[in-house]
Amino acid sequence: MCRNSVYPRSNVSRYPVSDEVVFWSVNYDGYCPPSYTAAHIGGQSWADVPLPSETVFPKWNHNDGIVNRVSFHGEYKLKDGLPQNPIGRTGLQGRGLLGRWGPNHAADPIVTRWKRDEHGETLRNNISGKNILQMVAIQRSDNKLWAIPGGMVDPGENVSVTLKREFTEEALNFTDKSNMVEEFFKEGTHVYSGYVDDFRNTDNAWMETTALNFHDEDGTKVGQLQLEAGDDATNVRWTDIDANLKLHANHADIVKEVVLKRNAHW
Repeated sequence: MCRNSVYPRSNVSRYPVSDEVVFWSVNYDGYCPPSYTAAHIGGQSWADVPLPSETVFPKWNHNDGIVNRVSFHGEYKLKDGLPQNPIGRTGLQGRGLLGRWGPNHAADPIVTRWKRDEHGETLRNNISGKNILQMVAIQRSDNKLWAIPGGMVDPGENVSVTLKREFTEEALNFTDKSNMVEEFFKEGTHVYSGYVDDFRNTDNAWMETTALNFHDEDGTKVGQLQLEAGDDATNVRWTDIDANLKLHANHADIVKEVVLKRNAHW
């Protein structure tokens, strides 16, 4: 995914990286990726300054003030003073479209319910015999792929706050159910924390996420609310979950963990 030939929203081509030479531990003579950081990132309050800098010295692998520079994958290495993607080469240096050098932390709320018929009875798959799970998915405006309705964790923000904020901004339209929504998002099951194979990743900046499952067991809470796409989404819907589900980045792998935890059809 993050080794797509042309970097998104640019005309910059990534340096070719085959599967055999992704890992830094494998020698790749002549590896010379271009460097690219989107111009609009400059000066943004949510973004780091260009590096190297004579005045700014980030605290890599630590909480740097209110900025979390810790990776879920342990201590990452530095090369030429810049963080090195812990998974491997991407064919591009710089930050691309990402604001932070090193890990850029996101939060992904996987909101689920059981699929039901018009009588409210839970539906099972004819082959597996297991209940069919549905999730709220948004269609991203940037690449048109369906995805978990998550977003970036603001500096100093608790992940639980991000999860509720992003879901309500991207997928809900409600006025008189705020108390119910508040209670619903207090009970989440941890699903995944780690690297995201995002198309924006570079050798020096990458996406990581914390994903929690919020399940509406009887479908009487969030399962009944009207869904409405927010500013960052083109569309939103309840989506049946199975092995054919195609989602942005490695979201399908994360959703599969929810299916296993719920013993649902896959």
